[in-house]
Amino acid sequence: MTIADEAAPPLRGIQSAQYQGLDDLSREQQVTFTQYTRYVLPLDGYVFWVATGAMNVVMGSLHYATEKQQEEDETLAVNSIIFSAQSEVQFLNTVQPGTMWIGSIEMDPDPDGTPAPILIAFARQGPYYKEAGVYHYAGFTVYPALQSQIVNSSSDLLAMQPIVSNSLPIWLSQNSFAPVFPSFLVPDNLPPPYVVAHIEPSGTEAIQQFPVFQWPGVTQVGSPAPLHDLPSSQLMRDRVLLTLYGFNNQRAIQFYASLIEYSLNTENFGFGNSPAIRDEKRNQVEISAIAQKKTIEIVANYYQATADAIARRLILSASISTTVTTP
Repeated sequence: MTIADEAAPPLRGIQSAQYQGLDDLSREQQVTFTQYTRYVLPLDGYVFWVATGAMNVVMGSLHYATEKQQEEDETLAVNSIIFSAQSEVQFLNTVQPGTMWIGSIEMDPDPDGTPAPILIAFARQGPYYKEAGVYHYAGFTVYPALQSQIVNSSSDLLAMQPIVSNSLPIWLSQNSFAPVFPSFLVPDNLPPPYVVAHIEPSGTEAIQQFPVFQWPGVTQVGSPAPLHDLPSSQLMRDRVLLTLYGFNNQRAIQFYASLIEYSLNTENFGFGNSPAIRDEKRNQVEISAIAQKKTIEIVANYYQATADAIARRLILSASISTTVTTP
């Protein structure tokens, strides 16, 4: 008998065995998927995901592992999830930019008997073996520190105030040449030109010894918990890295010149160094080319009250949107 004669079991037989295994393991397990839309606050570029109300329920088998991590600022259980289904979950493959499906499963009840649902964000499909006919989706539960970015209604964002305390709103407003985004919050697969503003946390320092508070302030009315709004100002310094994509030499020079002009005309920030436009290397071996990537590193002196005021002006010139747009 030749190797060719030793044919593999029929496709239907393999799938039948796989499906029977899934049925035995799943025991009617289901994942409830809720669609969320990406909302960007015009105040400082923070991203929230808001439920749209669209839902889908998918049956399958769940495999999860839990790893406890103890960090300086939090202790959490990281759950890695693999969800196996007998058919492709089409809506996970057809998501539009700015939308996302988050799964929810019921874990063991809390000590008081209350079900303990957890949220899962799926980031990978596969590995997939055609003959087996089983689709695998892998992801992690939403970390506790990030659950505040998942909200049920856009009305929860209407009274939102600026979140950042650094100079980020100043740089987000410099969008006359290209849209500017906070670091780590660039939209998916965005083509150039655009600018990314990164402020290293360790690069923020106080120049003025203490902030100046404007007493007595105002107590907000109607908040879930009463909050005393206490305006303050302090002279600060940030190390800011601006990354420019899709800028040629002249466009980068003119953008830099616009920052100098803005500083002179508004005095919203001052230069604490002599910035230089640097060419960076961002390559892709498949096309043997490098991107038009440049950086400008700025040491900026500013008042926190100024950054806050600019963020509030952005509220007046832009609305909360499902797409990342500049005011």
